[in-house]
This record gives sequence, structure tokens and C-alpha cells, in this order.
Amino acid sequence: MTKSVKNRVLKYLYNLKSFGYEYHEPLEFFQAEVKNVKLPNSLIELKNSVEHCYLCELSKCRKNVLFGYGNFNSKVLFINDEPSKSEDEIGSFYVGNSGELLSKMIENVLNIKKEEIYITTLVKCKSLNGATNSNMEVCNDYLLKQIELIKPKLLVVLGEKAYSFLLKNDDNFSQNRGKELSFNNIPLIATFSPTFLLRNPSFKKDAYYDMLKIKNFMEELN
Repeated sequence: MTKSVKNRVLKYLYNLKSFGYEYHEPLEFFQAEVKNVKLPNSLIELKNSVEHCYLCELSKCRKNVLFGYGNFNSKVLFINDEPSKSEDEIGSFYVGNSGELLSKMIENVLNIKKEEIYITTLVKCKSLNGATNSNMEVCNDYLLKQIELIKPKLLVVLGEKAYSFLLKNDDNFSQNRGKELSFNNIPLIATFSPTFLLRNPSFKKDAYYDMLKIKNFMEELN
């Protein structure tokens, strides 16, 4: 069974489920198979695969797929947990209050245009009640392939959820943010997500110092 056929079958099963039909653990069966499928070695082809993905329930509630945005050759890759409601509505990054705040963090502190870095998310579709680890696991191969193709020299992780998932630990995020860590032998620095900062503006000063550390790291790369 080809990947496209699997995707159509999953879409059909989800449609049945929305009408009240029940079936037993279909996702686990297909997800195990999909992990053995070789993903394309092109960001454009990978983006096309992601836009036609129906491997988890997020595909049912999304309005747009947010694959990634920015410079394919960027030395820095920003990773958020999931698209915001505004990003899902418009189909673009850096929109809405959280997107505008992140844009200012990048352009005003790092002193570069947001288009110069590359940004993506753990899951490529907006959830209704917050993406779960199960959703992230389904999307993880896509993210790992993006990292492989972009070959960043630094990963900037936005928020505790993304930090905990990528590093697979329950270490104190507040104590480790701003420090140089590592993910698959790539330096990683975590800071607060813009969504968190909008709810907790008193932490903006801490995020500012984190961004200065990121700026210093980027300058050492040049």
C-alpha cells in the first residue's frame, strides 16, 4: 500500500468516525507503517507530503498546514510547539499577537529580519485543546527531516512544551532556559514562547536576556 493510499484510507476512516462509526486502533497500525516510509530529500517535496497528511486527528480541525517559513539555508532554526489560531486562520507565520511579538523579539533583539531565520513547529496543524505528545510523535519524523535538510547550527526552542518533548526529560525548564543544551549533537537554547509571554509579561525581561545569548551565539557562527 502506497503512502498516498494510506492517507486516503485514514481520511475516509476519520470521516466515518465523525458520523459515529467506531473502529479499533487504526492509527497505531498506520503510523508504524508510515515511519518506515522514506521521506523526500527536498523541503518543497516534504512540504507537499505534510500538506496532504491525515495521520492524526489534528488534520480534521486544521484550516491550514503550517510547514515552515524562512531561509532554507539559515544557521538558526526556531521551533514552537504548534501554530497559533491566527496562523491557522491565515496560513502564515508571524501573524496575530504572538506572531507579532516573536517578530519583534527576532528583529529588535537579534537585529536580523525574521525572513533570515527558519521557523517551524512540532506539529504542523492547530489543535483545538492543545497538541498532545501523541500528535507530536506523529509529526516528529517531519520535524527531524526538516532539521536534517536545513542543517542548522543552532536550535531555538520556544516554550516548555517544545523543550520537554525534544529533550525527553522533565528537568526544570525555568532553570535550563537560556543555557546551551544539545539535541542530536546540535546546540539548543530554549526560551519562553511568545504565547506564554503575552500571558505573563513580567517574564519578558528574562526572555530578552535569553535572546541576547542567542544573538551572541549567532555572532560566533559568523
